[in-house]
Amino acid sequence: MSDLERWWADGERVKLELRGVERSIFTRRLGGGPSMTLLHGFPSSSHDWAKVAPALTRERSLLLCDFLGFGASDKPADHDYSLLEQADLVEALWARERVASTAIAAHDYGVSVAQELLAREAEGKLAVELRAVHFLNGGIYPDLHRPQPTQLALLDPERGPQVSALINEELFVQALRPSFAESYEAAADSADIWAATHRGAGERIGHRLIGYITDRKENEARWVGALEGARVPLAFTWGMLDPISGAHIAQRISERLPDAPLLALHDVSHWPPLEAPRAVEHALLERDA
Repeated sequence: MSDLERWWADGERVKLELRGVERSIFTRRLGGGPSMTLLHGFPSSSHDWAKVAPALTRERSLLLCDFLGFGASDKPADHDYSLLEQADLVEALWARERVASTAIAAHDYGVSVAQELLAREAEGKLAVELRAVHFLNGGIYPDLHRPQPTQLALLDPERGPQVSALINEELFVQALRPSFAESYEAAADSADIWAATHRGAGERIGHRLIGYITDRKENEARWVGALEGARVPLAFTWGMLDPISGAHIAQRISERLPDAPLLALHDVSHWPPLEAPRAVEHALLERDA
């Protein structure tokens, strides 16, 4: 059994109602102590956090899920996926697990879900207390986000469905390679990300999932406002070599949020939880002391 298969075997698929439809969502709960919710990125799954989870579980009760359309969760083929719905999913999971207070760690796609949750918190619409939010490489400033060529192709209304229909493991891994540091051996992680995507033929809905880029543009003012006006303590751990959301976004963070802790990982690219798990686990525990 591979590490990914063991990750799935140790979790469960729970039923959550999302916008009037019951969905099966993969969930994992580990550890004990104050709650910490871990939100994954695109195009991967909660397994992205597997390298940091063992250390975190010694001091935190972790709650993880695969977003709708990802990993071992349902992947409806004709669905209009939305970051707003993914935020609803997180709230539904918190309600199911009776979470009253939690820290959040969010990476990539997950940062936008966390920003929507911050916006709801600011509006007094969130039932859960956010103790802290920790961001790792993601498009928190949509105007600075630099999508990769495959992402742009998926976003195109005509080419997107064609790319989803043609993608295979070789092309998928090839497209992922530039998002890892050149010095990092990414083969095993890339294979896991492909396996999580391929489960339930998830590669065929890539053109639907990529709509998060449009969601970010449409909600830019709301989400940037929630970030910069947050009453919740924020912290950032950032891979500076990331071509998508790296040093150029870290610079904006330093300018706009100078008091927020920012750990710059100068030899890491887009995937800090995979490329530098020891640094990530230390930062998450230190900033959520």
